[in-house]
Amino acid sequence: MEDSLVEGVISFPMGRERCGVASIFSHPVAALGMGACFYRPHTPKRICVVGAVCSVIPDLDVMSFRFGIRYGDFWGHRGFTHSFLFAALLASAAILVCFRQVQPGLGRLPIWIYFFLATASHGFLDALTDGGLGVAFFSPFDNTRYFLPWRPIVVSPISVTRFFSDRGVAVLQSELLWIWIPAGLLAILMFVLKNVLKRSEETITS
Repeated sequence: MEDSLVEGVISFPMGRERCGVASIFSHPVAALGMGACFYRPHTPKRICVVGAVCSVIPDLDVMSFRFGIRYGDFWGHRGFTHSFLFAALLASAAILVCFRQVQPGLGRLPIWIYFFLATASHGFLDALTDGGLGVAFFSPFDNTRYFLPWRPIVVSPISVTRFFSDRGVAVLQSELLWIWIPAGLLAILMFVLKNVLKRSEETITS
């Protein structure tokens, strides 16, 4: 593990209670909130479903622990799968596999951008937590782990048994405040703005 992390983004100790993530429930919520920014009439709902799936895929790296890969390694938790490059590759793969044909209401580029942001948001949210190691945003070019300067989200334990405890309740309360409510407000704001713009267009054309 590197001893010298960037000043201002220093990692927390790796005790069992601190080695965690933002919970698997909240990453899709953030992705669906962002999806409201890209939604157009007649856009297939499966685009948002795929975006939600993209948002949780980075945490498949927790399986690396079973193969003896250390937390701070390239393939370790919050490593390459949490990087911007991985987000770009996953977004491209999702387009090729699920949306080879043009979708009604939304072009391939906006769909790709949405999938990229949905995936990259995973690392962003993890960098806002108060525990574990930082996030290797720039892997494989730079494997330094980063936290954001402000970390209000209570880190979720990786262990399922620890999640269903008082610790899990504290995590969900924190994520409700810092992820679920902002995502919901973003979705509502976009819905209102789109309706206002639609009415304005109808008024101009009538």
